Order: sequence, then structure tokens, then C-alpha cells
Amino acid sequence: MSFTIAIIGRPNVGKSTLFNRLVGQKLALVDDAPGVTRDRREGEARLGDLRFTIIDTAGLDEGAKGSLTARMQEQTETAIGLADALMFVIDGRAGLTPSDRSFADHARRANKPVVLLANKSEGKHGELGAMESYALGLGEPIMISAEHGEGMGDLYDALRDLMPEPAEEDEDGDEDIAESDEELARRPIRVAVVGRPNAGKSTLINRLLGEERLLTSAEAGTTRDSIAVEINWNGRDFRVFDTAGLRRRSRIEEKLEKLSVADALRAVRFAEVVVLMLDAQNKFEEQDLRIADLIEREGRALVIAVNKWDLTETKPGAISALRTEADHWLPQVKGAPLVAVSGLMGEGIDRLMRAIEEAYAVWNRRVPTAALNRWFEQAVHANPPPAVSGRRLKLNYITQAKARPPSFVLFCSRADAVPQSYLRYLVNSMRGEFELPGTPMRIALREKANPFAHKRKRPS
Repeated sequence: MSFTIAIIGRPNVGKSTLFNRLVGQKLALVDDAPGVTRDRREGEARLGDLRFTIIDTAGLDEGAKGSLTARMQEQTETAIGLADALMFVIDGRAGLTPSDRSFADHARRANKPVVLLANKSEGKHGELGAMESYALGLGEPIMISAEHGEGMGDLYDALRDLMPEPAEEDEDGDEDIAESDEELARRPIRVAVVGRPNAGKSTLINRLLGEERLLTSAEAGTTRDSIAVEINWNGRDFRVFDTAGLRRRSRIEEKLEKLSVADALRAVRFAEVVVLMLDAQNKFEEQDLRIADLIEREGRALVIAVNKWDLTETKPGAISALRTEADHWLPQVKGAPLVAVSGLMGEGIDRLMRAIEEAYAVWNRRVPTAALNRWFEQAVHANPPPAVSGRRLKLNYITQAKARPPSFVLFCSRADAVPQSYLRYLVNSMRGEFELPGTPMRIALREKANPFAHKRKRPS
């Protein structure tokens, strides 16, 4: 198991900036406002030849029992329990505060190795704070600037003394070994859960995990970062991303919310399957349709989860009516799996996970070229393409270029003249023929080379 380090400290001392520096990506949201980080976030960190798991935590802060602040602190204490060592971060410019002194007790009580960091110490700005931090009794402070990368050499020396010897690299100087096809097939399915604010995304993921891993609240906008969690369901591994709620662009005003939305959109782009959460009491609203259209344009497999089903008055045929409604509002992903669930009560969870696996399988599906062209010949014969400007369009043959999502190349004459309505006809016909419900599909048009193009007409 990887050596694990938790970054702790009061709000706004630069913990998330340090996390991003160590993982080499801007994964955690960073803003000048305190309290941006709420859920704990894990990442694979790298410093020189050291490899370890790093946990970004919410700022330690006092809060009334049961409040969001108190539950954020519980998440931080959980991270401390999981860690092999701690990085206690203070603001070197501001010097010690009563909160630093209070929360240093948390680090001492954990009875784990602690690395004391005086952040924001670019130049010599943090010298005073570093001197004061000796009073915490956590050892000698290391002056760093997470934003500018200063002091990373000293941090490396401190971590190397704590950690086991790094793994030896292979002969090529790279410890990463290429994965076999079987290993690739066993990789976790990347799933992003998206939807409007307060649709119940975090509650659903907590139910899948069987623990209160993600903060939930009746107040919309509790989730800010896109948090990834590992789930094993019936022997299959999933990497599930909880995301911030997506509101209409015109309503997004605060900088922090813009960052959260950008993080959620990035999660969609890197996912393989996207679960669109709808509120059963306010389903298929305009913003839901916009999000579904975004998922289709990004080419991700889609599963529609209608949450809070336990709060609705169900009648016979309710699911069939939902299916009809979904196909009416979302014709571009007709047949996408639709599941009624209750994240709070745990209803429909098995059906949802099966739908994710099925959507993933369809998204990866390849159609044999022979079968594809037999269907193509019949489809064109049954409904020939319209003539454009009095000239007939000639469609030659079709082949699948790739999967993920299923993408095809259609060879034809006058590619720019083929109507979009005819391409939609081909897509819908293909969905039914080859069982490709709901997944985004692409058809690229390519003109066949004209063998007589080099024989230009001689001038008279």
C-alpha cells in the first residue's frame, strides 16, 4: 500500500495549492476565500523519486455539532486517521494564530510523524512566522512557497527520512510498465455523476460506498471540488466522480462557482460513463436537457438516474411513461438507460450499476464491417438519399473507424451536400439494427477520390 500523507491546517494557508503542486495538476480548487475545500481529496503525489498518496483536507475549524463545518472537520479527522504522516501547514506571513496553536494539538494527539511547513514564505517573507512556529512543539519548520515551488528540496529531504526506500526503476529508468490488454480490461470504469444543484449526487455516492464519505446538505452547492472515490460493485471496479451542481451560465456569478463548474465539466470530459441525475419532482427541466446535450457532444456514454423516487406517488406504468418522456426530450440519445433511484433509501442502486456497465459495453462496441455494409445497403435501398440541386447523391460504403463512442466513416460523392436529416435517419436505423441504444454516435463523411480528376479538360 502506498505511503499516505494528509495535509492539515487552518483554512486559507495554502493546503490545496500544495496538493496541486505535489500531484502535478490543478486538481483541487484554489481561491483567496477561506474554506474552499470541503470534502477530502486524494491524489498520487510525486516529489523527486518519492511516490506517495496525498490527501487534501478542509481547514480545521470549530463548528456546532451536526453543522456543515463540524462535518468538514470530521472528514479531516478521518484523513488524519488514514494517513501514515502529516504535513501541518501554517501561513508564514501571518505568523502563528490561536487556531494554529489549537489545531497543532490534533497533530500531536494523532501520534504520527509531522512535517511542519511555513507556507507563503517566498523570498524571506515567512521568516518571522517560521521562528514563531517553534512554539508549536512540532519540530523544525520548513519554509516553502507552494505557489512558486520554493523549498521543495527541503521538503524532499524531510519526507525521504520518513518514507520507506523508493521502488527501484526498470532498466529504461521508468518504473511504469505497459499494461497488457487484460489489465486494461480490468481498469476501473470512470463514472462522473452530474446534474443540477441539490439533485442528490453526493447522497447517492455515499450510499454506493456505504459510508458518509462526501458531505451532504439540504443547502444547494455543498459540493465544490470534483471528488473521485473508488467503488467495487459485484467484483467490478469503478472510479466515481462526484461533481458540483451545474446551473445555467447566466446564474453563475461568483468566481468560486465558476471554478466548481469548470471542474465538473473537466470530470465529464475525462469520464467514460456519465450519470445524469434528475430530481423526480422537477425532471427534464431546461438545464437537464442542456447537460444531456453537453454529454452527447463530449461523446460519453449516458445513464439517466431519476433520483428521489421515494418522494413521488408511483402509478402503474410510471417507468414506461418516464422512458417515453426521456426519448421525447432527448432524441439525440434515444434509448439511453433510465433508472429510478433513491440515493437516500438505497432503492434502485443495483439497477443503476447494471445500467452503467451496459452503457459502457455499448460505448465500446464494434460492428463487423460485413454486417455493417449489409445493413447499409438495405437502409439506402429502403430510403434513398434525396437529390440535391437536381443531382443524385451516391453513397458507396461505410466502415467503423473507432469505438468509445462508436464512430463511422461514410464514403460518398459530394459530402457537403448530404443532409443532416439523412444522417440522423442512418444513426437511428443503426441503433435499432446493432443494439446501440443511447450512446452518442458519429458519422464522418469522406469523398472517394475521383480517378479522372487528373484528366483536366484541354483548353480550346
